[in-house]
Amino acid sequence: MTTQRNTAIVTGAGSGIGRAMTLGLLGAGIDVVAVDREAPWLDELKGAVAASRLTGQLQTVQSDLSDPASFDRIAAAALDAAGRIDILVSNAGIGQGSIRADQRRNPLRFWDITPEQWDRFVAVNATAPLMLARAVVPHMLRAKRGRIITVTTSLGTMLREGYMLYGASKAAAEAATAVMSADLAGTGVTANVLVPGGMTDTRIVPDAAVADRSKLLQPEIMVPPLLWLVSDDAASVTGRRFLAAHWDTALPPAASAEKCGAPIAWKAIATMPIEPD
Repeated sequence: MTTQRNTAIVTGAGSGIGRAMTLGLLGAGIDVVAVDREAPWLDELKGAVAASRLTGQLQTVQSDLSDPASFDRIAAAALDAAGRIDILVSNAGIGQGSIRADQRRNPLRFWDITPEQWDRFVAVNATAPLMLARAVVPHMLRAKRGRIITVTTSLGTMLREGYMLYGASKAAAEAATAVMSADLAGTGVTANVLVPGGMTDTRIVPDAAVADRSKLLQPEIMVPPLLWLVSDDAASVTGRRFLAAHWDTALPPAASAEKCGAPIAWKAIATMPIEPD
């Protein structure tokens, strides 16, 4: 009897953390619908996959998540490709370096931002994860199994001066994931948050924001906790927040998850230190 492979949707898959997670899922034999706004980045991803020996199948979708029509289109693409949706990894995001490259030294105060900037950051960083989950979860509920994983940011970044656009919009995404977990209790569909646990070497961090990129976290640290979260071993894990930087590959995965996990959203502040940003 042939077992049908799982299918994942990964947003922001063309570079950085999204690319690393996409390659990790493909390497584990999971088919991936990779979504990104930038067609050249998706082409680079397809080239990397073609040159490797990954067992999962890749499908790419170019889409701007600020477009409300994109959510049903992405879900339809996954269903057309595989007939199922098992995993949603909402990773795509806009960083404040796109507005002010030196914003860590020259903070972008809330009175500096425009309504248009606020609307776009909320659309991509907060609304898109919620609306994509809304688009895919009926299929997961029918299957009585699914994984929703939202990539947010460090708690320190959510509270830090000058981070209204990025911090507040990612905080909204985390709170929404907590509500998803509560709404989905007992359905077989889980909702969790996964964060790097510090500044990570991705395009979202401009060169002007850091003196030495070699000291940043690498996107690949997200892969081990991600693969555990989508496995059968994590079927009952929901409403949790995991710091990839604290994942210890020397431990059994469940023990490592216990070490680097905490309740989702601001419940976590009471149980673990605020991680650096």
